[in-house]
Amino acid sequence: MRKLLAITAIGSWIFASPVAAEPTAVFEAASTARMENPHDLKLSPDGRYLFVSDVGNNRVVILDPEALNEVAAFGSDHQSGTHDVDFDAAGRAYVADTHNNRVTVYELDKWTATLVAQLSERIRGPEGVYVHPNGRVYVAGAWSGNVVAYENGKVVAELTGLSSPHDLEGDGNGGIWLADAGNNRLLLLSPDLEIRRELKGEPYNFNGVRYLDVLSDGTIIAADKNSHTVKIISGDGKLVMVIGTGKAGRGPGQFTTPEGIETRGDTLWISDSGNDRIVRYRLNLNR
Repeated sequence: MRKLLAITAIGSWIFASPVAAEPTAVFEAASTARMENPHDLKLSPDGRYLFVSDVGNNRVVILDPEALNEVAAFGSDHQSGTHDVDFDAAGRAYVADTHNNRVTVYELDKWTATLVAQLSERIRGPEGVYVHPNGRVYVAGAWSGNVVAYENGKVVAELTGLSSPHDLEGDGNGGIWLADAGNNRLLLLSPDLEIRRELKGEPYNFNGVRYLDVLSDGTIIAADKNSHTVKIISGDGKLVMVIGTGKAGRGPGQFTTPEGIETRGDTLWISDSGNDRIVRYRLNLNR
């Protein structure tokens, strides 16, 4: 395919340079596994499996990330309102067990998940959990309107005054992006939970922003639940792309109240929560 050229004249010289192509997101597949209102999702540390918070079934369901079929599940006998999953350096799974007001910690042996610990101090209705490279565990209490940092199981920092905070994800430089859903904004936090930056209002127009992922170059991909879209924002704050029509639907390029986001390379997985499914897209940001 021939590239388009932009022509620039400087004095008597004429320069031709390629015009950057528009970013694209191409629908590839949708899950067939039985789920009810799936929320955030996370690849296993080895990348072989996709762990999904299956809220309506009070469990973590494990999918093949390519076929998107169910291979295992755990937690339905003791979790209630499962919202988020993350892993620490040792491979333990941290699960936001929302309606039980706690984060549950599991040792995993293939499909066997053994509950070994929990975090519950100063949080209610946790909907986001993030294990930082510094070893701290950060939890967003959606009902308590706060973010709490735990170190060795003890509270070491807290940010209050939030409204239904949801996902927490690292920015690759030690900072933490937070979806402050009720305030329709993203906040960049320090490891000590000081606010460093805010993304709000134009051009983002967030409407219940929920879960997100951050690429290696700082690009943020965020599920904006109530606008039925996924928004992609560059590291310098530019709104690069919006995936979705803005109206609830089920066809390619449509979502109904999307919640979860996970990426690997040019693959993007989205929890199309209102449609009870996970969808996979091929993403090309033409960077």
